Amino acid sequence: MKSEFTLAFNEVVEDRQLSKEVILEALESAMASAYRRTVNASSAQLVEASINLDNGEVEIFAEKEVVEDVQDQRTEVLLDEAKKIDPEAELGDMVVVPSTPDDFGRVAAQTARQVIQQRIREAEREIQLDYFEKQIGEIVSGVVQSVSGRGATIGLYKKAEGEMLRKDMIPRERLRVHDRIRCLIYDVKDSNRGPQIYLSRAHRKFLRRLLENEVPEIYHGVVEIRSIAREPGQRAKVAVAATQQGIDPVGACVGVRGVRIQAIVRELSDEKIDVIEWSNDAAAFIAKAISPARVSGVYLSETEEDGRTATVVVSEDQLSLAIGRDGQNARLAAKLTGWRIDIKSQVESAGEALEKLRVNPDYAEMAERESEAMIKIADLLEKKAEGRPLPPEDYDFMVKFIDRVEKRVEKKRREEDLEEQRRYEEALSTVPELTFEINILDVDLKEHILFILQEGGIDTLGDLVLQMRLDSDKILALNGIGPKSFEEIAELTDALRVLPEEQPITTEEPAEETVSTDVKTTDEGEITESVQVEDSPITEAPDAPADEEVEAEPEEIKPQEQEPQLAEPEAAEEDKVDEFDKLFSYDARKYGYYEPEKPKDEDKDDDTDKSRKKKKRKKPRPLAKDTDEWEEW
Repeated sequence: MKSEFTLAFNEVVEDRQLSKEVILEALESAMASAYRRTVNASSAQLVEASINLDNGEVEIFAEKEVVEDVQDQRTEVLLDEAKKIDPEAELGDMVVVPSTPDDFGRVAAQTARQVIQQRIREAEREIQLDYFEKQIGEIVSGVVQSVSGRGATIGLYKKAEGEMLRKDMIPRERLRVHDRIRCLIYDVKDSNRGPQIYLSRAHRKFLRRLLENEVPEIYHGVVEIRSIAREPGQRAKVAVAATQQGIDPVGACVGVRGVRIQAIVRELSDEKIDVIEWSNDAAAFIAKAISPARVSGVYLSETEEDGRTATVVVSEDQLSLAIGRDGQNARLAAKLTGWRIDIKSQVESAGEALEKLRVNPDYAEMAERESEAMIKIADLLEKKAEGRPLPPEDYDFMVKFIDRVEKRVEKKRREEDLEEQRRYEEALSTVPELTFEINILDVDLKEHILFILQEGGIDTLGDLVLQMRLDSDKILALNGIGPKSFEEIAELTDALRVLPEEQPITTEEPAEETVSTDVKTTDEGEITESVQVEDSPITEAPDAPADEEVEAEPEEIKPQEQEPQLAEPEAAEEDKVDEFDKLFSYDARKYGYYEPEKPKDEDKDDDTDKSRKKKKRKKPRPLAKDTDEWEEW
């Protein structure tokens, strides 16, 4: 039969939801603390407690000094008693001996109760903190315990309490005590009063977790959520995309007859949710994000001043729907897509397009082509200003006119972007790669110049060289960079240039040549021999006439001389050169500085190859011998 101590111990374990080891450790620590208070022992003395879970008996062990005559029983023990515990004990040794006082259980129960409770609370806090730190970003269920002007207190698992601030609550949502709600854990902090768990129902990740719980396709990764824009309690937009073909991402989230999405709407206090299919095409994605309004056209623009801007053209009857109440629809669409959205009506956009053609000189060529359309658009705008109705075909004509002008603007911007990209790549190709590994503070310039460049966002030598290639005025515009400092920077960066590498000089074996020999007999009876070589790299002087016979001794043909190779530095010297010195000790041939001298024959006109000359020799040689000499060459 179990003792009362064992039953009470098991009850505490079950009630506190803690392990037996944690409760037992707390009890032993409390008993040791109760012994110190009972006998007024020093905190430096080693005191241990042992509890028998079967009968609840407590035994105290204390460290004491072995002496011949005991003066203080709290810290001293006789040699005979010490040898019972440790046979090798001697005078002056420290021995741990049983020191349980008489009637210690009743005294310890009164003294250790508060200590036990404190240790158990500390163990609970550690377990709660460890558990809920792993639950950050997840949905938990809790019961509302209290509601105040500052927020609400939610009772959670493991007897923890979470705090939901007013900003994290859904506006106009009324929480009542004892209501069970679901919320998101977005932060956990440790404090003296225990872990502070912050909950939210207004966080956009709360909507993401609800979709994962309600839509199995999202949970299994068949459909993924690309972006979420939400104004709690009013409206939300969700962009989804399918990772497999044949899956309708919007239909999967909505469910049959809207069952899945309606369950989430009820959880969010009737918050409207628009599910939109994500697209790689930014214009198509923005057009869908403006829904439920119908869009006539979307035109994109990306500049350094305004960033990414999308001009959305809608008909007049769709303008208020596209903007939404207090601009809510346009605001959510901008958050969802990441683009700044400018919504205009067809009439307003047509007026701006007409003004561009009239004023901007860049559109002069297009204005000539669109002269008739401009006259008609001006008439339509005048009618609209007078309040006269326009037929649908006039609106269609207006939309096509806007599309042609805006597409011309987009095309010009794309050409400018391509030109800018080409300039950047061209400048980057002239910067040595090693310069991007050198810190700007290690460059051989004045210290104040280096600090100014670093504050200007230039971290490496390569960044400095690249910026000087692209736009040196930005370096000169830095506060503290004067003409002299700029000259020093320019002198340094101009020396660091990589030219395009030339084609290496290769010596190829000449192709087989055709040697033809004509044997003629002159009037004097001498036999002359003319040798004609086709596809020979040797060319005659261009000044020699075609029918003039040139008398020359046969010369030995030498192979084309190679340019002398530059001697590479010895390996021992390279080891001594640091990273910065390597930059200025590169091989000139490697970076394209070295240009080999061209042979003089290459400077002559190539037309001389077309005419082949005949050579007259005083003493003819046998045909076989001449042929062998040519083949050897």
